[in-house]
Amino acid sequence: MLKKYLMAPGPTPVPERVLLEMAKPMIHHRTDEFSKTFAEASAGLKKVFNTKNEVLMLAGSGTAAMEAAIINTLNPGDKVLVVDAGKFGQRWKNISKTFGMDVQVIELEWGSSVDPALVENFLKSNPDTRAVMIQGSETSTTAYHDIEAIGRIISSRPDTIFIVDGITSIGVHETKMDEWGIDVAVTGSQKAFMLPPGLAFIALSEKAWKFCETATIPRYYLDLKRELKNQLESTTAYTPAVTIINGLKVVLDMMLEEGLENVYKRHQINGDATRAAVQAMGFKLLPTGTPSNAATGFYLPEGFEGGKFVKFMREKVGITYAGGQDHLKGRIVRVSHLGYHDAFDTIVAISGLEMGLSRFGVKFQMGAGVAAAQEILKNYIGE
Repeated sequence: MLKKYLMAPGPTPVPERVLLEMAKPMIHHRTDEFSKTFAEASAGLKKVFNTKNEVLMLAGSGTAAMEAAIINTLNPGDKVLVVDAGKFGQRWKNISKTFGMDVQVIELEWGSSVDPALVENFLKSNPDTRAVMIQGSETSTTAYHDIEAIGRIISSRPDTIFIVDGITSIGVHETKMDEWGIDVAVTGSQKAFMLPPGLAFIALSEKAWKFCETATIPRYYLDLKRELKNQLESTTAYTPAVTIINGLKVVLDMMLEEGLENVYKRHQINGDATRAAVQAMGFKLLPTGTPSNAATGFYLPEGFEGGKFVKFMREKVGITYAGGQDHLKGRIVRVSHLGYHDAFDTIVAISGLEMGLSRFGVKFQMGAGVAAAQEILKNYIGE
């Protein structure tokens, strides 16, 4: 028997309670029954986003919401600033270039967290900047950016909007969209929301909705004004991901029952335990800035074949970790502590690393990582 464990930062495990809800017979989406579920899920999303505005649900991946954020608010030729500190910062850059934006970049070493002063200085020198785009948590490097500080810098600028990819930060780190001055926030279903891939979420501030009035890029399926009109009536413009939205209602119930502060605390503690564990094993953390509580990345020994290790662990051991991307391919491992993840998932993740790396000939004190994690987790379990 080979039991499977998802320890990569998305897709993440789906709770049994949610799977059972999604296994129920399909219902039609133009019914009172579905509209009730949709309305309840919509109300729950506002609490997680900390916004009074609508959080729109789109059938698609998080990248669909990223594209929607750009094409609904901006125009070709608009100057935009992208913080490029990893693979997904590059995605903001690539989408913006696709639609003809004048893309300016703060390019950082992978693993860095941007200094908010760099953004502020750029905006002082470039007051015509229409948007600033960034990740909350840069999944490729497991680093976190100071969204709150940057949002407060941008919020006083009426002609600039702040667009945040919160795909692995919303539901992991507390995110106060309205209070922090985030104008567009996006995320996806398969991360902290503990669902299968296929559902994207996007919320716009009042300032961002005003930008939509002057946006001219052609759009049809991702027309957010059309979606807003429909979703205010607890339906969607086009066929929604019915099953996933049914599951979302249960997920939000679970998150609110746990208490959002406890959700964030759980991610923090499991993140702390994982970081302590890999360092106790003698490995260097990937993030040089603020680490994300969604996942932990660390460097493998020089010359180690990380791709073979990740494949072996997935196919022969049953534990799926994530490797590196682009120039980090084969050089790092990323371990998730995201979504449906508790203290004993962290112990499995770390003990799996220890046994697997030892099998591949890496020398370290067996048990050191597990012991370091236990030291942090022991006072958390049972609370």
